[in-house]
Amino acid sequence: MRGSVARASGRPVLVTFSATELLTVLTARSFEDGSRVFAGVGVPLVAAVLAKQRQARHLEIVVEGGVIDPVVKPGFLPISTNEVRIGRGATMLLGITDVFLLAQRGYLDRGIIGAAQIDRFGNVNTSVIGPVEHPIVRLPGSGGANDIASLCGRVSVVTTHERRRFVDRVDFITSPGWLRGGATRAEAGLAFGGVAEIITDLGRIVFDPSDRHAVLAAIHPGSTSDRVRKTTGFALDTAATLEHPAPPSADELSQLRELVGAAGA
Repeated sequence: MRGSVARASGRPVLVTFSATELLTVLTARSFEDGSRVFAGVGVPLVAAVLAKQRQARHLEIVVEGGVIDPVVKPGFLPISTNEVRIGRGATMLLGITDVFLLAQRGYLDRGIIGAAQIDRFGNVNTSVIGPVEHPIVRLPGSGGANDIASLCGRVSVVTTHERRRFVDRVDFITSPGWLRGGATRAEAGLAFGGVAEIITDLGRIVFDPSDRHAVLAAIHPGSTSDRVRKTTGFALDTAATLEHPAPPSADELSQLRELVGAAGA
């Protein structure tokens, strides 16, 4: 657990939060009102719903199973993109193919995906750990993540920050980031979009516009730049000015915990 000191009735109060709660709140703050986001279940969906309750009232959430703008009931978060409860109060229920066609036509401003491995050019692996021919671990695979990373206007990767996840080169490219850097993404036929950032419980990483290598842009509460580097398996440049976002407020945490309910954050 991490914590910060807030004030209630003029008295200091320790506000504690988990790494996942920190990650969720900071991701939620990054959503812009009026945008359309392709979000998977877990932290991406929880963060999007929290943002819609707070600063992004007109955020439009799109879910892979074909759901457009659901009304998620607090305490009843779906565990799958195809679960019935994800359709509650939705504006529209489409086929899964139609949702990806929306992305292909440029209608979705942002996509959010997770990662088992991610490298210095933002390529994501959720397929295998180890050699493809004889993997050490088999992972769930792409699902819709490859389409999201290939087609959405801006892509954010949301994950906990561990050295085993942040590797110099992923074992398999499930979802393309900037491939080998520079113009290689465009040369591969991916004409728009790209991984804009990696948001973790320790910091935020962006990509240099010239050659697309990773750059540390923010240090999150309870972390340090030294800790970020020690838990990253590739070299990180540092932005000229590092951001230091405020820790989750008691109000943000209260809303998050009500939303998540018994499942925990």
